[in-house]
Amino acid sequence: MKLDPKTVVAVMLLLALTAFRAHALSPPTEGTVVLKDFRFASGETLPELRLHYRAFGRPERDARGTVRNAVLVLHGTTGSGAQFVRPEFAGELFEPGQPLDATRFFIVLPDGIGHGGSSKPSDGLHARFPRYGYKDMVEAQYRLLTEGLGVDHLRLVLGTSMGGMHTWLWGELHPDFMDALMPLACLPTQISGRNRVWRRVIIDSIRGDPQWRGGEYAIEPPSLRSAIEMLFFMSSNPVLRQGEMPTLERSDQVLDAFVARETNALDANDVLYAVEASRDYDPGPALARIAAPLFAVNSADDLINPAELGILEHEITRVARGHAVVLSYTEKTRGHGTHTLAALWKQYLVELLKVAAH
Repeated sequence: MKLDPKTVVAVMLLLALTAFRAHALSPPTEGTVVLKDFRFASGETLPELRLHYRAFGRPERDARGTVRNAVLVLHGTTGSGAQFVRPEFAGELFEPGQPLDATRFFIVLPDGIGHGGSSKPSDGLHARFPRYGYKDMVEAQYRLLTEGLGVDHLRLVLGTSMGGMHTWLWGELHPDFMDALMPLACLPTQISGRNRVWRRVIIDSIRGDPQWRGGEYAIEPPSLRSAIEMLFFMSSNPVLRQGEMPTLERSDQVLDAFVARETNALDANDVLYAVEASRDYDPGPALARIAAPLFAVNSADDLINPAELGILEHEITRVARGHAVVLSYTEKTRGHGTHTLAALWKQYLVELLKVAAH
């Protein structure tokens, strides 16, 4: 039996909340903002675009009425804001005394277009849903904050993976809106090379699947399994995979369990749209527009953003107040997934906030 995706997310969130060490962090509030007549870069429109969000804390304004404590945290491809409500992330950052203490900051965790509780293809339009891109997602986030939540300034934009790529775009599209930027597990360049290949494998697999039926399938097409397996393949590092999958039999068991879990939570059209959305990502030409201090953090064992390419170190020189960090491989890093293990990089967040305060 396939569970409703919202049920799966709710269960995962409940389990994450109950796992907090000291239970010091209250559950986030949740809400949905409806943006009327949203126009996408493609020219397509939706009469109503729903954006779901979670939030910790509350906004605080200065004497002029400007919000000064808001933080925007952006998730990765096929994820949602729920992925941050976990001990390894929220427990390291949002609890009392931590760098983004929720008693001092107003932390907003939106579900991007096509993800989580926000408007997405699987809601009913299927492949007739507007073809959104990353710039559309950033524009929707901006309107969620300004029109829906009354936030007119951000202390920080922090994003992981796709959310990290959105962070680069935030710095270019709204350079005066934030005090600091922290993209994690991404590169400030157009999707290319191996990063494009794994995405094309997913895209071609779904679009070429006869059971996809132009997006009008009654049951999930077999290509969803292929997409999930590719996401699994790219998300960790070889040493960890070999450790958890030391034999053929164990490898199949681990992979099959992951596929079964994710199949209950994902939809083929949603995955297809989410992966295709990266087609308009190209921050390189406008990097000099970024005005706020920016600390970019990658890890040396990230298969999606290989450190040996040297792209981050080269491109960061074009960011006036930019700083690049590539975490060395250790037994604690998790390949691309290192971005969610805040204990490994939060020292750089602390440093960034200090730099932005001057």
